[in-house]
Amino acid sequence: MLLALAGVSAVAAVAFHFFPALTGSPASSSALPPQSTAAPHPIPVTDAHSAPVRLHVPALALTADVLPLALDAAGGLEVPGFADAAKAGWYALGPRPGQPGPAVFVGHRDAPDNTYLHGSRVGGTHLKNGAFARIGRLRAGDRIEVERGDGTRVVFRVTRIDTYPTHRFPTTRVYGPTSDAELRLITCGGVIAPDGHWDANVVVSAKAVPVADR
Repeated sequence: MLLALAGVSAVAAVAFHFFPALTGSPASSSALPPQSTAAPHPIPVTDAHSAPVRLHVPALALTADVLPLALDAAGGLEVPGFADAAKAGWYALGPRPGQPGPAVFVGHRDAPDNTYLHGSRVGGTHLKNGAFARIGRLRAGDRIEVERGDGTRVVFRVTRIDTYPTHRFPTTRVYGPTSDAELRLITCGGVIAPDGHWDANVVVSAKAVPVADR
């Protein structure tokens, strides 16, 4: 779990991103307490030819490089550091895109930007969009492509977009095993709660498209 500075325009307060834990039972799937904002270290992957290296979302004109990440000391899913806010973190200890099960990607909604000259401020901090700033705008049927190390692509179609309160995050539904090859894109959403934190997570779910149907 990584705590990340975030915000939205017209909100004059400091807000924080919360991402759900990957460990624990569904009954204990709420966001973890604040952690360090230090950038995580990408982990090495075996069989790099089949590992994801780039994420393409045509409906959003989004192309994001992928960082293979693991869990932090508290058992939460790490996310890219602020310097890599334009990248998508991939949970490299889980399924690879195209394998049975949910391949999980997580990204920032926004992040501090010292070079930002115009736009929103939160608590005096300039902000820029993160890689997943607009994933909540996706619709069922939209195409997501995951480019692998060997240059091939796995194609997915969005099946649903959900927003879950952080204190009722459905761990089993989002991270649990599936017989099909699926995809999860996760970022923060909802509204800024009185404590200055986002109160929800946006989860985009997608299923792999058979080669014959692409």
